[in-house]
Amino acid sequence: MKERGMIFNEYQVRALLDRSMTQVRRVMKVQPDEDGLAKVTDGPWVDTSERVYLCPFGAVGDHLFVREPFSRLDSFNFFDPAVPHEVPDFWYWADGEPAWGDWTRPQSGAVMPRAASRITLEVTAVRVERLQAADESALLDNLGDMLEDCDSVAGRAFNHAEHYAIAGVPVGICPEMHGFKAWWDKANGAGSFDSNPWVWVIEFKRIEGADHETD
Repeated sequence: MKERGMIFNEYQVRALLDRSMTQVRRVMKVQPDEDGLAKVTDGPWVDTSERVYLCPFGAVGDHLFVREPFSRLDSFNFFDPAVPHEVPDFWYWADGEPAWGDWTRPQSGAVMPRAASRITLEVTAVRVERLQAADESALLDNLGDMLEDCDSVAGRAFNHAEHYAIAGVPVGICPEMHGFKAWWDKANGAGSFDSNPWVWVIEFKRIEGADHETD
Protein backbone atom coordinates (compact mmCIF):
# COMPACT_ATOMS: atom_id res chain seq x y z
CA MET A 1 0.00 0.00 0.00
CA LYS A 2 1.28 3.45 -0.94
CA GLU A 3 0.13 6.85 0.25
CA ARG A 4 -0.01 10.04 -1.79
CA GLY A 5 -1.31 13.54 -1.25
CA MET A 6 -4.13 14.97 -3.37
CA ILE A 7 -5.30 18.58 -3.43
CA PHE A 8 -8.96 19.41 -2.85
CA ASN A 9 -10.54 22.85 -2.56
CA GLU A 10 -12.66 23.89 0.41
CA TYR A 11 -15.94 23.14 -1.39
CA GLN A 12 -14.80 19.60 -2.16
CA VAL A 13 -13.56 19.08 1.39
CA ARG A 14 -17.02 19.82 2.75
CA ALA A 15 -18.39 17.25 0.31
CA LEU A 16 -15.83 14.72 1.54
CA LEU A 17 -16.83 15.39 5.12
CA ASP A 18 -20.53 14.84 4.44
CA ARG A 19 -19.71 11.84 2.21
CA SER A 20 -21.44 13.25 -0.87
CA MET A 21 -18.22 13.11 -2.90
CA THR A 22 -16.88 9.62 -3.59
CA GLN A 23 -14.85 10.10 -6.77
CA VAL A 24 -12.61 12.65 -8.40
CA ARG A 25 -11.36 13.26 -11.94
CA ARG A 26 -7.90 14.34 -13.02
CA VAL A 27 -6.77 14.97 -16.61
CA MET A 28 -4.29 12.45 -17.99
CA LYS A 29 -1.12 14.42 -18.66
CA VAL A 30 -0.35 12.30 -21.73
CA GLN A 31 -3.50 11.80 -23.78
CA PRO A 32 -3.83 8.32 -25.36
CA ASP A 33 -4.58 7.45 -28.97
CA GLU A 34 -7.95 8.48 -30.33
CA ASP A 35 -9.27 4.93 -30.24
CA GLY A 36 -8.74 4.82 -26.51
CA LEU A 37 -7.23 2.53 -23.94
CA ALA A 38 -7.44 -1.11 -23.01
CA LYS A 39 -6.60 -2.46 -19.59
CA VAL A 40 -4.22 -5.36 -19.25
CA THR A 41 -5.63 -7.94 -16.84
CA ASP A 42 -4.55 -6.91 -13.34
CA GLY A 43 -2.16 -4.46 -14.93
CA PRO A 44 -1.84 -1.00 -16.46
CA TRP A 45 -3.63 0.58 -19.41
CA VAL A 46 -2.16 0.53 -22.93
CA ASP A 47 -3.14 2.18 -26.21
CA THR A 48 -2.64 1.06 -29.78
CA SER A 49 0.85 2.59 -29.87
CA GLU A 50 1.67 0.28 -26.94
CA ARG A 51 2.34 3.16 -24.59
CA VAL A 52 1.74 2.11 -21.01
CA TYR A 53 -0.27 4.27 -18.61
CA LEU A 54 0.00 3.91 -14.85
CA CYS A 55 -2.31 5.99 -12.70
CA PRO A 56 -0.14 8.54 -10.82
CA PHE A 57 -2.73 8.69 -8.05
CA GLY A 58 -2.38 5.07 -7.03
CA ALA A 59 -4.12 1.74 -7.33
CA VAL A 60 -6.95 0.04 -5.47
CA GLY A 61 -6.06 -0.16 -1.79
CA ASP A 62 -3.69 2.80 -1.82
CA HIS A 63 -4.35 5.81 0.40
CA LEU A 64 -4.76 9.48 -0.46
CA PHE A 65 -4.27 12.09 2.25
CA VAL A 66 -6.27 15.22 1.56
CA ARG A 67 -4.44 18.50 1.10
CA GLU A 68 -6.74 21.49 1.64
CA PRO A 69 -6.49 25.26 2.33
CA PHE A 70 -5.26 25.76 5.90
CA SER A 71 -3.53 28.07 8.37
CA ARG A 72 -1.20 27.48 11.28
CA LEU A 73 -1.92 28.72 14.77
CA ASP A 74 -0.03 31.96 15.39
CA SER A 75 -1.26 33.06 18.81
CA PHE A 76 -4.44 33.29 20.85
CA ASN A 77 -5.78 34.74 24.08
CA PHE A 78 -5.55 32.10 26.80
CA PHE A 79 -8.09 34.00 28.87
CA ASP A 80 -10.76 34.06 26.17
CA PRO A 81 -13.60 31.73 27.32
CA ALA A 82 -14.39 31.04 23.66
CA VAL A 83 -11.09 29.21 23.24
CA PRO A 84 -11.53 25.43 23.56
CA HIS A 85 -9.53 23.49 26.12
CA GLU A 86 -7.68 21.65 23.38
CA VAL A 87 -6.29 24.07 20.82
CA PRO A 88 -5.62 22.64 17.33
CA ASP A 89 -2.38 23.39 15.53
CA PHE A 90 -4.14 24.07 12.22
CA TRP A 91 -7.27 25.77 10.97
CA TYR A 92 -9.08 24.35 7.93
CA TRP A 93 -10.81 27.00 5.84
CA ALA A 94 -13.44 24.56 4.63
CA ASP A 95 -14.86 24.98 8.14
CA GLY A 96 -15.41 28.72 7.64
CA GLU A 97 -13.94 31.66 9.52
CA PRO A 98 -12.41 30.87 12.93
CA ALA A 99 -14.31 32.31 15.88
CA TRP A 100 -11.17 32.89 17.92
CA GLY A 101 -7.40 32.90 17.76
CA ASP A 102 -4.77 34.46 15.54
CA TRP A 103 -3.92 32.38 12.50
CA THR A 104 -1.37 32.70 9.75
CA ARG A 105 -2.45 33.75 6.28
CA PRO A 106 -4.42 31.01 4.45
CA GLN A 107 -2.11 28.63 2.60
CA SER A 108 -2.82 26.45 -0.41
CA GLY A 109 -3.33 22.75 0.10
CA ALA A 110 -0.35 22.27 -2.22
CA VAL A 111 1.97 23.08 0.69
CA MET A 112 0.06 21.21 3.40
CA PRO A 113 2.36 18.80 5.29
CA ARG A 114 1.17 15.26 5.90
CA ALA A 115 0.88 15.93 9.63
CA ALA A 116 -1.73 18.62 9.00
CA SER A 117 -4.03 16.43 6.91
CA ARG A 118 -7.24 15.43 8.69
CA ILE A 119 -8.85 13.27 5.98
CA THR A 120 -7.52 10.02 4.53
CA LEU A 121 -9.15 8.25 1.60
CA GLU A 122 -8.78 4.67 0.39
CA VAL A 123 -8.83 4.12 -3.37
CA THR A 124 -11.56 1.62 -4.25
CA ALA A 125 -11.49 1.80 -8.06
CA VAL A 126 -9.52 3.43 -10.87
CA ARG A 127 -10.56 3.79 -14.49
CA VAL A 128 -10.06 6.02 -17.51
CA GLU A 129 -12.80 7.65 -19.57
CA ARG A 130 -13.60 10.75 -21.54
CA LEU A 131 -14.59 13.63 -19.29
CA GLN A 132 -18.00 14.04 -20.88
CA ALA A 133 -18.70 10.29 -20.78
CA ALA A 134 -19.79 10.69 -17.16
CA ASP A 135 -23.36 11.61 -16.34
CA GLU A 136 -23.96 15.16 -15.17
CA SER A 137 -24.59 14.21 -11.55
CA ALA A 138 -21.18 12.54 -11.27
CA LEU A 139 -19.46 15.64 -12.62
CA LEU A 140 -21.44 18.05 -10.48
CA ASP A 141 -20.51 16.08 -7.35
CA ASN A 142 -16.96 17.35 -7.93
CA LEU A 143 -18.14 20.89 -7.19
CA GLY A 144 -19.36 20.27 -3.66
CA ASP A 145 -21.40 23.33 -2.67
CA MET A 146 -19.57 25.64 -5.08
CA LEU A 147 -22.69 26.51 -7.10
CA GLU A 148 -24.17 28.09 -3.97
CA ASP A 149 -21.29 30.56 -3.73
CA CYS A 150 -21.96 33.46 -6.11
CA ASP A 151 -18.35 34.59 -5.71
CA SER A 152 -16.90 31.33 -7.03
CA VAL A 153 -16.10 30.73 -10.70
CA ALA A 154 -18.72 27.99 -10.91
CA GLY A 155 -21.30 29.98 -8.98
CA ARG A 156 -21.01 33.01 -11.24
CA ALA A 157 -21.29 30.95 -14.42
CA PHE A 158 -24.24 28.99 -13.04
CA ASN A 159 -26.15 32.12 -12.02
CA HIS A 160 -25.46 33.76 -15.38
CA ALA A 161 -26.70 30.72 -17.33
CA GLU A 162 -29.70 30.27 -15.05
CA HIS A 163 -30.69 33.90 -15.58
CA TYR A 164 -30.76 33.39 -19.35
CA ALA A 165 -32.53 30.03 -19.07
CA ILE A 166 -35.31 31.55 -16.96
CA ALA A 167 -35.67 34.27 -19.60
CA GLY A 168 -36.16 31.59 -22.24
CA VAL A 169 -32.78 31.97 -23.92
CA PRO A 170 -31.29 28.60 -25.01
CA VAL A 171 -28.14 27.89 -23.02
CA GLY A 172 -27.25 24.46 -24.44
CA ILE A 173 -26.27 22.42 -21.41
CA CYS A 174 -28.08 22.86 -18.08
CA PRO A 175 -27.11 25.92 -15.99
CA GLU A 176 -25.38 23.73 -13.39
CA MET A 177 -23.12 22.28 -16.07
CA HIS A 178 -22.16 25.80 -17.15
CA GLY A 179 -20.86 26.14 -13.61
CA PHE A 180 -18.90 22.90 -13.87
CA LYS A 181 -17.48 23.87 -17.25
CA ALA A 182 -16.28 27.24 -15.95
CA TRP A 183 -14.62 25.60 -12.94
CA TRP A 184 -13.04 22.83 -15.02
CA ASP A 185 -11.59 25.28 -17.54
CA LYS A 186 -10.26 27.46 -14.72
CA ALA A 187 -8.51 24.46 -13.17
CA ASN A 188 -7.30 22.77 -16.37
CA GLY A 189 -6.99 25.52 -18.97
CA ALA A 190 -9.34 27.35 -21.31
CA GLY A 191 -11.15 24.99 -23.67
CA SER A 192 -10.37 21.88 -21.64
CA PHE A 193 -14.02 20.93 -21.13
CA ASP A 194 -14.85 21.23 -24.84
CA SER A 195 -11.78 19.17 -25.79
CA ASN A 196 -13.32 16.30 -23.79
CA PRO A 197 -10.00 14.93 -22.51
CA TRP A 198 -9.29 11.48 -21.20
CA VAL A 199 -9.31 11.57 -17.41
CA TRP A 200 -8.40 9.35 -14.52
CA VAL A 201 -11.46 8.57 -12.43
CA ILE A 202 -10.47 7.70 -8.88
CA GLU A 203 -13.19 6.32 -6.62
CA PHE A 204 -12.58 6.23 -2.89
CA LYS A 205 -14.00 5.87 0.59
CA ARG A 206 -13.09 7.76 3.72
CA ILE A 207 -11.06 5.86 6.28
CA GLU A 208 -12.46 6.06 9.80
CA GLY A 209 -10.79 5.29 13.11
CA ALA A 210 -8.62 6.81 15.79
CA ASP A 211 -5.75 7.46 13.39
CA HIS A 212 -7.99 9.09 10.80
CA GLU A 213 -10.35 11.43 12.61
CA THR A 214 -12.47 13.17 9.99
CA ASP A 215 -15.54 14.35 11.88
